[in-house]
Amino acid sequence: MAQKGFFFNQERCVGCKTCQMACKDKNDLPLGILFRRIQSYETGRFPTPSSYHFSASCNHCSTPECVAVCPIGAMHVDTEDGTVQFDDSLCIGCQYCVSACPYGNPQYIRELMVVHKCDACKPWRALGEQPACVAACPARALDFGPLSDLTRAHPDTVCDLPILPSSSKTHPSLLIKPRASALLSEYRELSL
Repeated sequence: MAQKGFFFNQERCVGCKTCQMACKDKNDLPLGILFRRIQSYETGRFPTPSSYHFSASCNHCSTPECVAVCPIGAMHVDTEDGTVQFDDSLCIGCQYCVSACPYGNPQYIRELMVVHKCDACKPWRALGEQPACVAACPARALDFGPLSDLTRAHPDTVCDLPILPSSSKTHPSLLIKPRASALLSEYRELSL
């Protein structure tokens, strides 16, 4: 199995939220539910302030906490590509996965009484398409594919940023080409 995941070029991201809207539209998500979200941060102080954006979704971790706590196997790792998937027909809505994910990605959908999350657009990928967020990004800041290929194409990536939990526990399938300001430990989240 070739582990698949996302590449995020933070240097290209302008925070337009097109990826967020494409994901919301593709998944027909209700108000307040987002599987991909743009978060904005500022660093530094006058006269040298800086800002950056982070495009967050399920990181399709190699050792996912959401899968480990699911009592019935509704959250599971796909044996073909290593992505973390979910099965609505099994989900009992216990929300253990919601509590366990250090990235806050699984979302409880009250109307359906089940948990959903980014599935890396598995049905679209089966048709040869890219995930909706990747296809929609006007700056081409996102990519998806085998991690080995993404690592070769983008050798200057990191898995950890000060805004994220340590990757040492879940081993996210996410490669980030960071902006220099995103590596600073002092930051403030912005509401845009």
